[in-house]
Amino acid sequence: MDTSEAFLGLECAETGERYDADATGASDAGAHLVPAYDYDAVDWADGGLSDRPTDTMWRYADLLPFGSPLTAKEGGTPLVESAELADEVGVGSLGIKDEGRNPTGTVLDRGLSPAVTAAREAGAELVALASAGNAGQSAASYASMADIRSYSFVPSRAPFSNKAMVNVHGGEMRVVGGRYPDAEAGLHEQLKSEWHTLQEFDNPYRHDGIKTLAFEVAESRGWETPDAVVVPSSTGEVVAGVFAGFEALSELGLTAEVPPIFAAQASGCAPIAAARERGDEDVKAWDQPDTIVGELEIPDPKGGAAAIDAVESSGGDTLALDDEDILESAVVAAQTAGVEVGTAGGAAMAAAWRLAEDGVLGEGDDVVVVNTESGTKTADVLRSHLMGQGI
Repeated sequence: MDTSEAFLGLECAETGERYDADATGASDAGAHLVPAYDYDAVDWADGGLSDRPTDTMWRYADLLPFGSPLTAKEGGTPLVESAELADEVGVGSLGIKDEGRNPTGTVLDRGLSPAVTAAREAGAELVALASAGNAGQSAASYASMADIRSYSFVPSRAPFSNKAMVNVHGGEMRVVGGRYPDAEAGLHEQLKSEWHTLQEFDNPYRHDGIKTLAFEVAESRGWETPDAVVVPSSTGEVVAGVFAGFEALSELGLTAEVPPIFAAQASGCAPIAAARERGDEDVKAWDQPDTIVGELEIPDPKGGAAAIDAVESSGGDTLALDDEDILESAVVAAQTAGVEVGTAGGAAMAAAWRLAEDGVLGEGDDVVVVNTESGTKTADVLRSHLMGQGI
């Protein structure tokens, strides 16, 4: 594989045992694999990034795995500051990290770029995954760029825009009746060909790519960290990835600390929040998932334990929000800050409001809310919410 100088290979998240760069799935200890890096080979201090492009996450290629990545200029997304929204929420400052500006409109582009690059470097002929919608669309895009056949299994309730764009990008798709677990089951039961997995945490490069979001937030603030980062949590990969990014910056000595990370879920499907409330690292599958926010309806998240570790290690927390509050928060953010916040991003906005109401965040705090997807992906849901109010 054509890897970067600092990339050391993969290691078990629990034992530190090393694995080859093309490994997928769990370690021998049953844990997920994480890319390891030699931080001594990275020098970003004193202008080390001054001549790098700012419109892509590959600005930080030193701490990414591959030397010749598949890229559509993912990353480099704006942090939209809104004094008006900060006043509404009741905090000192509030910035929306708008991941809807990524190539396929989702933060998951940051992870699928290196994940599909790894598949290409491993000589894969077919890549596949189950997805609530966004990951399938993103995977199809990058696989097409690599001229690799791709297969996405999505539940029937996935947004039409995701389904359509999987095919537009040249990917193959199987729509499975039911919800996300049915799509997962369909992948393993129906796809008979050998495939290279792009599933979160089974492919170790997905959550690794997402750490670049933390790099961008910190660099935009002169390597200062905000007082809180609020992230929607579904599979746990975005929470874990953002935490890994801030940890890396601390290891490099660029930031003084890792900011508290707050993970937001829908109350109709909140296995991570429920586990944290029990004081249990064992995330139990949610029996009857029921939320309008499809991207957050992941009843048995592969990265649940990793998300809990990120929250607890950073001094953050988990929150479960009602659908009505999630949708209203997305609408208010759109109308106040001009950012087309998706329903998943609305969960993070609602969590920020809850944290301010509960006194966890105050008038002097600098808050970053992560909008993980473009509002155009869930425009019908947001519009229906307004219609329910007679608008």
